[in-house]
Amino acid sequence: MSELGCWPSAARAHAAPCSRSDCATVVSPSCAATAASSHPVTATSSGDGTTGGAGGANHPGRLLVAVAALAIALFLLAPALLRLGGLGRPGRACRGCQDGLMRARSLLSCVILVAAILPAGGAVAAAQDTGGCDPVDPAACLLPFPNDYFTVADSGTATGIRVDLQRDAMPRNVLGVRIDPREWNRNDGFSPGAMLLTQVPGLDLQRTGAAPVTDIGASLAPDAPIVLINTRTGQRHPYWAELDANAADPARRALIIRPARNLDESTRYAVLLRNLRDAAGNPVPPNPVYAELARPTPPADGALQRRWQYAQRALDSLRGAGVDLGGSYLAWDFTVASQRNLTERMLHMRDEAFRQLGSRPPLLTIDSVTDFTAEQDPAIARRVTGTVLVPSYLNVPLGPPGSRLHYDSDGLPGRLTLNTQLARFICNIPRTASGSAPARPLLYGHGLLGDASEIDSGALKAYMAESNTMFCATPWIGMATEDIPNVVLALADISLFPSIPDRSQQGFLNFLFLGRAMAHPGGLSARSAFRAPDGRPLATTDLVYMGNSQGGILGGALTAIAQDFTRSVLGVPAANYSTLLNRSVDFDQFKVVFDPAYPDKLDQQLVFALIQMLWDRGEATGTPTTSPAPRCPRRRPTGC
Repeated sequence: MSELGCWPSAARAHAAPCSRSDCATVVSPSCAATAASSHPVTATSSGDGTTGGAGGANHPGRLLVAVAALAIALFLLAPALLRLGGLGRPGRACRGCQDGLMRARSLLSCVILVAAILPAGGAVAAAQDTGGCDPVDPAACLLPFPNDYFTVADSGTATGIRVDLQRDAMPRNVLGVRIDPREWNRNDGFSPGAMLLTQVPGLDLQRTGAAPVTDIGASLAPDAPIVLINTRTGQRHPYWAELDANAADPARRALIIRPARNLDESTRYAVLLRNLRDAAGNPVPPNPVYAELARPTPPADGALQRRWQYAQRALDSLRGAGVDLGGSYLAWDFTVASQRNLTERMLHMRDEAFRQLGSRPPLLTIDSVTDFTAEQDPAIARRVTGTVLVPSYLNVPLGPPGSRLHYDSDGLPGRLTLNTQLARFICNIPRTASGSAPARPLLYGHGLLGDASEIDSGALKAYMAESNTMFCATPWIGMATEDIPNVVLALADISLFPSIPDRSQQGFLNFLFLGRAMAHPGGLSARSAFRAPDGRPLATTDLVYMGNSQGGILGGALTAIAQDFTRSVLGVPAANYSTLLNRSVDFDQFKVVFDPAYPDKLDQQLVFALIQMLWDRGEATGTPTTSPAPRCPRRRPTGC
């Protein structure tokens, strides 16, 4: 069962909402209903989403947010960091815990404060809301979302459009620092898996008859109050609808429409809300601006002309699919990003790196070899640690946490001269392996923000011995223990979030290179550390993959792009991350940073939708689901 199947109910409530006095510093994210962009459908822009204003490098809010995140993280997250890093785990002597706590706190202090002071790059828009809002939903600038109103024509993309978010329309944190949209504006559409968002005052989903997660089939009924149409096929798409259970204020409570399966890439979808009811069963009237846009004649207000064109396009698509528009509350449309745009960065990195590698095995070093007696470890005979040298496409030498992809002039990732990633690995060779009965090599992906030492767990060791399997693992950089400080900082300022999927994509390449070293006859099996006393290899080259939790989530994407294995076991996997966060207890330890930084619950849901657009590049949602990625063997998944 996937993790999505484990928490089927609406997002659960967590801590009590803050009081009015506690929230006095929160800046309202609302946009004036008349603040609509006037550029035509065919307009283009520079793509950086900026409109001038104070420079971002020295914005005082960025430093203050970092200090706030530091204070929270030091006193509330340090124990979690120690647990995730392996210190103070149950059953272990907590030798040096106090020293470890001080090291964790010092590391967190350095990383957060240095990252806060370093230039963020680009200009920061002025604080006031100007032309970036959609006027049909005044609750927040970007609602409804996703939305083709926030795109421009671009003949150079596979979809013919490009996302064009403006910084003055983006959510801002408690200190007024808005999300920098430049990385989002590289997309040629929206996520194939993220939720659809809007805010409907007084909406009661039960009285409305909207499809819940327990009856997804109701979303396809002819009279369903929420309609999601594939405009290419005219077919309805299944979904379930829920109200944000974490929002105590009804005015900041998002309507969340979650596609029950991924949306088709390079495809435009139209959405209709109709016949909505409040708790008393009364009709919910449409926004006056939308009522004007729904008329067949253009509005007199020139600022609404472009928005009217998009509204009419959505309504025409719904009519063409035979949808009854009676009782219409809101209609809009959006385009899903292309497969090329979702995968081209990772595939380019993979293809270029392996083209340069050719038929050779990756360069590697063996750093330590530890042999165990049966009394010391009844399952594992030998533990080998080492490093694989991997071409790095990150913008800082050796690609530390917080680094980003380095882009060449063609818009694809490129290497800084001689930049290399040192992918540390651990291999455990089972006691059952011998020259006459070599073990099967298995590439292992660890869980949430963990590390390669997860293969030392008792359950996995027992499996290694039972199945005669050699486990090798390397950190999922971007989402590993060493990335925790950067994750904390990114949750305080989402402008820094792109570093997480960027480094995760480098992590995929690290895994592929370690996999090649395991599968190549001249790789690990050629080293004496992986040979029996008679000189024969202790493992075959028939590589498979296994990942649990995060290793299952990211493992789905890895399997789609892998060349050296065709079989994977994905344990408790899921996609997408934006659906999981509110539903996962593992996110609670990070909410102590995220909630104070982005206290508005409506903004939080927008943040989840936005980060999914980038996470698609580094998790299973954005990778092909019906066929392997180009130049990969056909997959034979073994299930989970």
